Amino acid sequence: MRTIARPAACAAALMIVLTMGACTGDGGETDRSFLQIGEFAIHRIDENRTEVRDGAGRILVLIPRGAPTPEDCDPLRVVRTPVARVVAGGTFEVAMLRALGVLDDVLVGVTRPADHWYVEEVRRGMQAGRIAYLGDGPDIDFERLRQQRPELVLTWDRSLIPMLDELKIPCAITSGPVAQCLNARMRFVQFLAPFFGRQREADAFFERVNGSLIELRQRTAGSTIQPGVMWGDIYEKRVLVEPGNAWVGELVELVESDYLFEDVFGTSCIEISVERFLHSGQEADIFFTYRTAADGVTSKAALARLNPLLAGIRPIRSGRVYAPRPHYAQSADRLDEILTEIAAILHPDVYPDYSLQYFVALPDDDPAAPESAP
Repeated sequence: MRTIARPAACAAALMIVLTMGACTGDGGETDRSFLQIGEFAIHRIDENRTEVRDGAGRILVLIPRGAPTPEDCDPLRVVRTPVARVVAGGTFEVAMLRALGVLDDVLVGVTRPADHWYVEEVRRGMQAGRIAYLGDGPDIDFERLRQQRPELVLTWDRSLIPMLDELKIPCAITSGPVAQCLNARMRFVQFLAPFFGRQREADAFFERVNGSLIELRQRTAGSTIQPGVMWGDIYEKRVLVEPGNAWVGELVELVESDYLFEDVFGTSCIEISVERFLHSGQEADIFFTYRTAADGVTSKAALARLNPLLAGIRPIRSGRVYAPRPHYAQSADRLDEILTEIAAILHPDVYPDYSLQYFVALPDDDPAAPESAP
C-alpha cells in the first residue's frame, strides 16, 4: 500500500458524470429530447414517438398505446408503451425494473429458478405463478416464453434475437460491446424509463446515486492511502477481469485508489493473460474475486485451493480479499449503497465503523470444524 500526496486526479471524471447526458437548448433550458448513455441513446421525436438505440445498435420505436402504428419502420421494432408484460434475461434487468418501481406490475418471466433469487418480489411472483422460470442460455423454453405473452424481452443475449423475431416479440439488448462506464451504470435506468413511462423515477434514481458519489468522493479525498486494487479471477482455462473502462475500475480511480487493470479496455469480464494477472497481483493490496461462497470461496486458503496460481498474489499472502455475497449480483438498484461499500473497503480509515452488506472479507483460513462429542 502506497501513501500519496497528489491532487484529486479524478475530479475531471466526476464532473463528466455530473454533466453528461443533457443538452442545452436556447435560453439555457435543458433539452431532454435526446439522451446518450454510453452506447445507448434515446431520441424523443414527438409525444407519440420515441426512438431508442439498444446495445446491439438496433433502433426501437416506442409508440403509446392507442396511437397509430407508424408506416416507416419495421413492425418487429415497434414497442407499445407503457409496456405491461416483460421477460428479463438477467439479474441486472430485474434490478432496473425494481429501480423504476414496476417490477411487481410487469415482470412475467426470468431465466433463473426460484431458489436462485434473493429479490423478494421475484420469489413471491414465482410462488404465485405470475412469473415463470423459462430456462437459461441454450435451454430457454421458447414455447413457455410465448405462453407468458411478453410485450418486451430485456436481455444481454444477442443470440435470442432471431427466435424472438420469429415469435414477433420485441426485445431490447441491454449490454454493448464494451463494459458500462460509471456514468452509463448510473444512467442506464434512464434508458429503460421511456418503455414504462417512468422518467421521473429514473431521474430520482440517478440523483440519489450521484449524490452518494459526490459524498464519497469528498470523504475519500482526504485519505493519504492509495491501495492497489484488482478485480477478477483465474479460472481453469482463462483469466477474466474488469477492465479499466468498467464502472468498478473508474470508481476505484475516483476514490483515490490505484486500479491495476486501468490500461485494459473492453467488455466486462474481459480475458487477459495469466502472466498479466499475476504481475498485477504482486502490486495489489486488495483483490475482489468474482467467486462466492457458493463456489467454495470461504477463505483465502480455499480460494488458493481452487487455483494454486492465486496463492502467489500479494492480497492472498498479506493483503485483503473480498468476495461478493450471493445477493450482490441482484442489487444493482442499490448502486448508491454498493459504491459506498466499495469506497469503505478501499478506505477503512475514513469509514471506520462501516458494516459490509454486499461483500465479505475472506479470512486467511476456514475456521476449524468443531470436534464431535465422543
